[in-house]
Amino acid sequence: MREEIAIVPTHDAEVYVEDVGPRDAPVLVVVPGGPGGSSYPYRAAWEEELADYRVVYLDPRGSGRSPELPPEPRLFTVDALVDDLEAVRVWLAVDRWVPVGHGFGALAALEYGRRFPEFTPGVVALGPWVHYPELARALWRAAFGPGESPEDPTQAVEEAFAAAGPKVLFDRLSFPSEHGRAHLEWLAEGLPLAGSEGVEAAFRTNGLWELDYSAHLLEYPVDVAVIVGERDGTSYPHQAERLADLTGGRIEVLPRAGHYPWIDEPEAFFRAFYGALDAFCE
Repeated sequence: MREEIAIVPTHDAEVYVEDVGPRDAPVLVVVPGGPGGSSYPYRAAWEEELADYRVVYLDPRGSGRSPELPPEPRLFTVDALVDDLEAVRVWLAVDRWVPVGHGFGALAALEYGRRFPEFTPGVVALGPWVHYPELARALWRAAFGPGESPEDPTQAVEEAFAAAGPKVLFDRLSFPSEHGRAHLEWLAEGLPLAGSEGVEAAFRTNGLWELDYSAHLLEYPVDVAVIVGERDGTSYPHQAERLADLTGGRIEVLPRAGHYPWIDEPEAFFRAFYGALDAFCE
């Protein structure tokens, strides 16, 4: 399989990129979750299934195998991530591509489609996060059980993380089984992470937990396909259904699957994924 690896310069950062698959095939760009995530485990899980596509796997600025950046909040905004995506598209000389965003990555993928619809036949959102106060409340409930979380979402997250830690809470909400959690950690084993904690802290300083993206989804300019696990406590039902309702997009809810449905229910996931790609890559 063709593979080209590069560090692509953007306006004020550099981004690690793996460009794989047939050069003349429909193009996808994978936008990892996080903030602070890497495309490494996505390629490990998807490469064989997406062999008929040209897939651009990138590690967002300051994350994964991209060069580390100082934890300055001005460097870590959704707009900066979108500008980086466009810089990579231009650098690769790709005419059109389908952004595929997971979790937090769905936010950047959606904003890219909103700002650059002429290059975007559609957006695939996997377990999307678009309403961060709602995610903050879900994390608080995962830490403390049923009850009224603080009205301030940042306070709710800080209380929840202080009580149990972010990994524990996201694991509780994301994985229907220990097998799924262990499998993801096996896929990501040995992954070098550049500045993940600093990236998360910078986005938090920029008010990530107060962000409700809903208003930007009204009159959305391109088609959206939402794929979500029924047992994904980070995204379903509130986040995924809000995104589908506001954009008029299709939604596929996969029973028994969590935030990583390609691990929990691979056949159902790839059936839904191919369906979305077929509609966008005609």
